[in-house]
Amino acid sequence: MVKINDRYEFPLELDLDRENGKYLSPDADRSVRNLYTLHSVLVHSGGVHGGHYYAYIRPTLSDKWFKFDDERVTKEDMKRALEEQYGGEEELPQTNPGFNNSPFKFTKYSNAYMLVYIRESDKEKIICNVDEKDIAEHLRIRLKKEQEEKELKKKEKAEAHLYTIIKVARDADLVEQIGKEIYFDLVDHDKVRNFRIQKQLSFNTFKEEVAKEFGIPVQLQRFWLWAKRQNHTYRPNRPLTPQEEAQSVGQLREVSNKANNAELKLFLEVAFGVDLRPIPPPEKIKEDILLFFKLYDPLKEELRYVGRLFVKGNSKPMENFEKLNEMAGFAPDEEIELFEEIKYDPHVMCERIDMKLSFRDSQLEDGDIICIQKSSQGQSSEECRYPTVPAFLDYVHNRQMVRFRSLEKAKEDEFSLELSKQNNYDEVVQSVARHLGLEDPSKIRLTPHNCYSQQPKPQPIKYRGAERLTDMLVHYNQISDILYYEVLDIPLPELQGLKTLKIAFHHATKDEVVIHTIRLPKQSTVGDVISDLKTKVELSHPDAELRLLEVFYHKIYKIFPLHEKIENINDQYWTLRAEEIPEEEKNLGALGRLIHVYHFMKDPAQNQVQVQNFGDPFFLAIHEGETLEEVKIRIQKKLRVSDEEFSKWKFAFLSLGRPEYLQDSDIVSSRFQKRDVYGAWEQYLGLEHSDNTPKRSYAANQNRHAYEKPVRIYN
Repeated sequence: MVKINDRYEFPLELDLDRENGKYLSPDADRSVRNLYTLHSVLVHSGGVHGGHYYAYIRPTLSDKWFKFDDERVTKEDMKRALEEQYGGEEELPQTNPGFNNSPFKFTKYSNAYMLVYIRESDKEKIICNVDEKDIAEHLRIRLKKEQEEKELKKKEKAEAHLYTIIKVARDADLVEQIGKEIYFDLVDHDKVRNFRIQKQLSFNTFKEEVAKEFGIPVQLQRFWLWAKRQNHTYRPNRPLTPQEEAQSVGQLREVSNKANNAELKLFLEVAFGVDLRPIPPPEKIKEDILLFFKLYDPLKEELRYVGRLFVKGNSKPMENFEKLNEMAGFAPDEEIELFEEIKYDPHVMCERIDMKLSFRDSQLEDGDIICIQKSSQGQSSEECRYPTVPAFLDYVHNRQMVRFRSLEKAKEDEFSLELSKQNNYDEVVQSVARHLGLEDPSKIRLTPHNCYSQQPKPQPIKYRGAERLTDMLVHYNQISDILYYEVLDIPLPELQGLKTLKIAFHHATKDEVVIHTIRLPKQSTVGDVISDLKTKVELSHPDAELRLLEVFYHKIYKIFPLHEKIENINDQYWTLRAEEIPEEEKNLGALGRLIHVYHFMKDPAQNQVQVQNFGDPFFLAIHEGETLEEVKIRIQKKLRVSDEEFSKWKFAFLSLGRPEYLQDSDIVSSRFQKRDVYGAWEQYLGLEHSDNTPKRSYAANQNRHAYEKPVRIYN
């Protein structure tokens, strides 16, 4: 699916009775006047994968338009409501208006997607005063609810300084989130139950609220403060003391979290007896360490939370095997391995725990996380991709879903692959080739994504030109998840030894353009290109000579010398055009000369005289003493323009974008300098007439022809 942003103009009035009502459906009421007036323009800004909606409306059908953008309503003029929503292209203002440098054009992504017209004969019924009883009941209920919510938010915002938000994480939250929403640390605090408590209330009053919410009596609750560690992890740090619980909520918040005193984050510890009913929490002494445990299953590639446990600091993991196996659901004598989850940013650090060292000697402390798994000895890579906890966490940390698009259909997702950010170039192209069923991965060429233009970058990735997948996806300070691919007919390393040029060949007698892809060694010359091209194109006669031109924004900037190396020729932004050299240009003589001829029209949007070039530029041989009237005959014949159309054209000499109109009796050669100078493209014979070709996007627009010619493409 794609969003079409082409220019589409719509009228203020729509007459469906015109042309004998051919636009009406057969069962339309033809007894009334079917004249419609535009009431509103609904706009979408963005692309097919997301964007923003708003509308321009004139509620009373007067000249007053209003923009409705979420909750904001502003007065707008008619030009913005209509013309600026037509879509198509937009131009950046010129940086140097004194020169005829064509403005940069880009596609507008904000445009109308729906129009509302009201029939003139019905507007009195539709445009009328609305009472509350006229609004449907379900809408009245909804609007009332929205207004109440809005007032509540407004009140909460005004009273925010009087309250503290307390976020309470429990074992149930850890069970729910670990292995599903998160893998590192313990919990996402934005997804746990939070309480809005007045600062002056005592903490014990808050505990009563918790008792009502969770059904845990006040005397069975023990709360732990969370702390951010130096390695940027966030863990329960210590339980609240009785003295702290006697304080007000506001006092406790300031003591616990000076950096962010808007919130207080707590972990609720609840102990359960053998009957699974809450019991008073065990007394914690200095030697006790509260550890949290996760269980990893390498066969299922699954990580989940299995509970917490107080251990003695001087005890060893091997002394707690029975408890740990019970927690994991293993047999009492199951051989297990333990790993401490230390940090995950910027790289995963998860280290094996020595079973023979005490917990204290392993530098474990309150809030630390230990991952349990069955012994990995004897497990092969064929049985499981990630046999250990560190390998799995590293995979989770680096995994990246990448959307691949064919470069030929750059707006459509074709398939997605789960890759690792650490995959090297070869691993990425091998994955793409495997998905496409292609035997030779070296025939895959990738192009990165431009996050700002939402288009492919101009230059593809060279063979092994990016070390890791992350290097392919990064664009300035943003990370994309899109890559474009091509399947080449030869391996990319071989292709990179060649220079590839796309050349538009303009036939001398047929009204068509043929696009040819030329591949030659980089040290080849323009002469080699022309020789190769001659074997591919249809010439008007066997001895015809060709030349190669550089065209940009409807001007010819260069005739390439035959000896010029092709390695540095750029066909990304400039069009390379090949054409036969007319016989009349070969025999100019000392008094003749070759001039540039361009199509142009005046830009009515500019206050000062400003011309805009369009169409196909060309050369013309003129002779000493030749008048404009004589030149016009040759131009009309060359362009095959009808007499009626040609009579509307004006002719001017232009220098640096300023037109000097010519009369039929004027000597054309007298306007041009006797010799070529740098910048000759800014001195040309201009053909002023309207541009009747359809509007195109920028990529096609700069190559647009004055009269559309059929284009054939050969790769």
